Amino acid sequence: MKVLNSIFLFGLSASFIFYFYLKTKQFHTLQVYPIRKKMYASLAGIPLGFLLIFFALNQFVLFDGWITYVVGIIFIVYGIYMAVANYKKYKHYEQFIEEETRLNQK
Repeated sequence: MKVLNSIFLFGLSASFIFYFYLKTKQFHTLQVYPIRKKMYASLAGIPLGFLLIFFALNQFVLFDGWITYVVGIIFIVYGIYMAVANYKKYKHYEQFIEEETRLNQK
């Protein structure tokens, strides 16, 4: 039980750190590159989805009750949706990065 809790807490912490890193990268990107900002925003949504998943799994380990399971399942479904949708957005924006860089060079 403690091992599972430690694994989920590590996943929760790592997801938060990656989310914070990518959000910082998004804010530090120049306004000249709007596609790149959107790409970093969608890339930051992937660890946010995993954060929800790890949070729900950690709650399953810590607490017992039907409300915990209902809320946990909602968090897991929404976390999977966020991770998949943001991955698709990232792949969409990634193909325009080279063109955006080329257009903004002077």
